[in-house]
Amino acid sequence: MKRKEKVVDMLVSGVGAKMKKNKVTVVKEIATIQERNSEGFVIEAAGETYTGEQLLIATGSVPIVPGIEGLKESIEADFTMTNREILQLMEVPQKLTVIGGGVIGLEMASYYVAAGSDVTVIEMLDHIAGQTDTDIGLILKKSLEKKGIKFLLESKVMSVAKGLVTYEKAGNQVTTQGDKILLSIGRRAFTEDLGLDNIGVETVRGTVPTDALGRTNISGVYAAGDVNGKSMLAHTAYREAEVCINTILHKKDYMRYSAIPSVIYTYPEVASVGETESKALEKGMDVKTVQLPMIYSGRYVAETEKGDGIVKVIVDAKYNRIIGVHMIGSYVSEMIYGAGLMIETELRIEDIKELVFPHPTVSEVIREALFEL
Repeated sequence: MKRKEKVVDMLVSGVGAKMKKNKVTVVKEIATIQERNSEGFVIEAAGETYTGEQLLIATGSVPIVPGIEGLKESIEADFTMTNREILQLMEVPQKLTVIGGGVIGLEMASYYVAAGSDVTVIEMLDHIAGQTDTDIGLILKKSLEKKGIKFLLESKVMSVAKGLVTYEKAGNQVTTQGDKILLSIGRRAFTEDLGLDNIGVETVRGTVPTDALGRTNISGVYAAGDVNGKSMLAHTAYREAEVCINTILHKKDYMRYSAIPSVIYTYPEVASVGETESKALEKGMDVKTVQLPMIYSGRYVAETEKGDGIVKVIVDAKYNRIIGVHMIGSYVSEMIYGAGLMIETELRIEDIKELVFPHPTVSEVIREALFEL
């Protein structure tokens, strides 16, 4: 925890120094949009007003807290945590119950089982990892179960009390214990009490819709990051913000979402970019799919005892281009950007086959997979 705080402080201070160097004033207060007048948009924060010709809304997201019996009281009593609080624990809970088998829930489950907790994950769906490729999700579940994580799928949490979670499965109600409970069923855009109505900014299901240039329905108002509800990933927010600023500066740019990588930081890691096979077929695309075990990589074999990682490549058969890459195994978080680059630049399979991958690396499996086509 001391090292974590040290790292966080270093990164935050680095960003702060960058802001100061570029003469950006940072006001750490709650802000509200007051109005739009002849000078621009008027924002109030701690009794001070700020006026800007352009307005960028980047308020992020907050954890979803459903109306489960006893949940609110459990959070207030510090027995149930969100991802923010669980990263501030000063001791490892003997037994951790995770509500939700999505990305954050799995990452925390993987960390705490490695740290020594007895971890149980309760998930409403019949699978974990949300929209992750089905085959990869099954491999991840099997791997995490080997490490000791217990999964309760197709289970709906009914109530939460001190150290207890009651869930319903197949019509039966069962209670499980937990010294700490992690609520991790997703996040929602934060748009409450911002004053959006004061200037007529449209919201849809709690999000601020934007076009490919980051523009909202109000001229001069932009939105980037989780608040627009498109892709709740930090790196997506960075890129969306760049598009917004470039648009404001009259530089030609637009946001594309077809090649945004996503990573699940469990052990083993999961990394994905582009279409899954099922999504591509739903869209009526003619696809070819190749799946290759990671053991095609000498480095993976050397470093991973009995590893069951795979790479799956989805190809648009009409244009002979990669439209999706999905991997589970070591180093995949560092490799996925290359797959995203292939999709973004619409490289043909023949062109990619001519690229030279360093040996020995795990990344070679991507090239090997293309030759299997």
